Amino acid sequence: MLNTLSTAKPENPIDKVESAPLKETYSRADPSASGPVYTCPMHPEVRQNKPGACPKCGMALEPVQSGTKAAAEGDGNTELTDMERRFWIGGALTLPVFLLAMAHLIPPLARQVWIMGDVSRWLQFGLTTPVVVWAGWPFFQRGWRSILTWNLNMFTLISMGVSAAYLFSAVAMLMPGLFPVTMAHGGKVAIYFEAAAVIIVLVLLGQVLELRARSRTGSAIKALLHLAPPTARQVSPDGDNVVPLEQVKVGDWLRVVPGDKVPVDGAVVEGRSSVEESMITGEAIPVEKSVGDKVTGGTVNGSGSFVMRADRVGKDTLLGRIVDMVAEAQRSRAPIQGLADKVAKIFVPTVVGISILTFVLWFWLGPDPRLAHAIVNAVAVLIIACPCALGLATPMSIMVGVGRGAQEGVLVKSAEALERLEKVTTLVIDKTGTLTEAKPKLTDILPVDGFDAKEFLLLAASLEQNSEHPLATAIVKGAKESGAALEKVEAFQSVTAGGVTGTVRGRKVIVGKLDFLKQEKIMGLEAMAASAEKLQAEGKTAMYVAVDGRPAGILAVADPMKASTPDAIKGLHALGLKIVMLTGDNRKTADAVAGKLGLDDVVAGIDPAGKADYVKKLRAEGRYVAMAGDGINDAPALSAAEVGIAMGTGTDVAMESAGITLVKGDLGGIAKAIHLSHATMRNIRQNLVFAFLYNALGIPLAAGALYPFFGWLLSPIIAGAAMSLSSVSVISNALRLRKVAI
Repeated sequence: MLNTLSTAKPENPIDKVESAPLKETYSRADPSASGPVYTCPMHPEVRQNKPGACPKCGMALEPVQSGTKAAAEGDGNTELTDMERRFWIGGALTLPVFLLAMAHLIPPLARQVWIMGDVSRWLQFGLTTPVVVWAGWPFFQRGWRSILTWNLNMFTLISMGVSAAYLFSAVAMLMPGLFPVTMAHGGKVAIYFEAAAVIIVLVLLGQVLELRARSRTGSAIKALLHLAPPTARQVSPDGDNVVPLEQVKVGDWLRVVPGDKVPVDGAVVEGRSSVEESMITGEAIPVEKSVGDKVTGGTVNGSGSFVMRADRVGKDTLLGRIVDMVAEAQRSRAPIQGLADKVAKIFVPTVVGISILTFVLWFWLGPDPRLAHAIVNAVAVLIIACPCALGLATPMSIMVGVGRGAQEGVLVKSAEALERLEKVTTLVIDKTGTLTEAKPKLTDILPVDGFDAKEFLLLAASLEQNSEHPLATAIVKGAKESGAALEKVEAFQSVTAGGVTGTVRGRKVIVGKLDFLKQEKIMGLEAMAASAEKLQAEGKTAMYVAVDGRPAGILAVADPMKASTPDAIKGLHALGLKIVMLTGDNRKTADAVAGKLGLDDVVAGIDPAGKADYVKKLRAEGRYVAMAGDGINDAPALSAAEVGIAMGTGTDVAMESAGITLVKGDLGGIAKAIHLSHATMRNIRQNLVFAFLYNALGIPLAAGALYPFFGWLLSPIIAGAAMSLSSVSVISNALRLRKVAI
């Protein structure tokens, strides 16, 4: 019971602390024994307990977010800090190398003898060496590891290209006699130290920009985490203690003062207030809370004060579960990523092959100096090819899209669900709790002649108090409000999608559907049919009651329609969806509801197994089906659909069975989810097209395809800049989803 105080405390400490002093204890909670987990945005199957580089693609691993701020704000920037340091130092050393190499193009410098002689060459060698050996060391490490494990990636190409340019230049400096005389211009073999150094610096710049951009993809999770307060006021016999949120345990009593955020999920045990729950409902109007009412962590208390019992803490709170669901979805793979994965497997070997072919053709057919041209163009091919952009195209869009959905109360369980939602043509929806408030009320009490209305209601409500069905709850609540004192039930039995039976005051009572009572051999029900049909035509659910083997009357229950439902249905129709309602209600009640809303089809009197079978039938007809529901009885149908959509106000079972959960329990969230799906998939396709076109055009240019026609060659430096910017462009395009309207 929500209003039952924890038995873990022998006495109520609240009685002792009305004027107790406030203590502050900000000691940090013990870290988890398992510690943080790091994973790769391109390969989520890679997981380890420390920062590092992905063994498959070489990218920096990111911390897997969990329901704590420490996980979101931990040491995830170590890689960024290191890359920034290498970039600034490497850039400072590279600038003079670049100026010295380009000095012959600057008239005042070109006339300086030392700049064009050995002094300049040795300065370039001396300054480039630390740039390549120290600033570029992470790239060589990752490149070498990729060769050892045969997971060839962008760092394979970078390390090969830079090594070729640097080693060629170093040998030309230290052992010029190894080269043929034809390669010497002015008695000197050409060197390309500036290419090696600038490429390293440009790749470092690309890594810095990429890491910064990637950090912004987690902004949605960080925003969610900041909804929870950092501390809580723990009630104890000695006074209130302000403790870190991580130290709150199930069963603790916590005081929430005016203006504070509710720290965890629980129930009010003393006091009353109004709580603003827009985080869950989307409504800014505060909700009154008194003893026994549930409160949710992250919601904002109003002007009152209350003491609550902590029922769910940490990852078990609604907010913690939302954060974990979003983080898990961001790491999941969409089916469309399979295309990029297949291409990536053959991409690097193909690029290496093209580079070798470029070298051979230039050395065989190119103009003098042939070897120099062959090396420069082969290096340009290696550098410009960037499989990273191709690999990032899908996961970056998924990460940002899932985060954007979370901000709007659309929780995506997996990237596959988001991709499938784009293709949905038919939406199947449950009535109770999806179209309606799931708060049915007893509206009509119609006993037959010979039965007193109060006794009739007492017998039916006493029987229904043992049932968990929402309609039963409405009958029991209505009886209690009328002042009835419910009786004990014996021999209680419940038949799914039928009704209930039992003995009350020694009399056998049956409550349920017409067919159920007929199965129980109750005769003479036809006399009540007209009254039942009239109630059903008004959208009410009529339940027949029999006492001692003969008809006793009808109870009618109505479940109010959600205020947002009519507009939501119009919005879904505008998206071209066919909408079908499934309900266990009778045909007349179902038709009345469907008629008011303008639904395309309705199936009434259906049980949970029938709902799943109907979804399968629609799929067999070639329709792409999404199913929306909120109850345990909807779980089979949610699992049977291409996309299951659960109302966040429903049961945990429904949410576990669904691919998408609407936190606010609002049918309008489905339209938001579909808009999000379209925007995300469009963004992914844009990224993939860009990545494919970039490589399709860049590699031939780097190989010198335009040289025979226009005399154009692509410098390795330009290739390095283009390669670095390609990944940043893909991530920047994905980040546009943060502001997309859904």
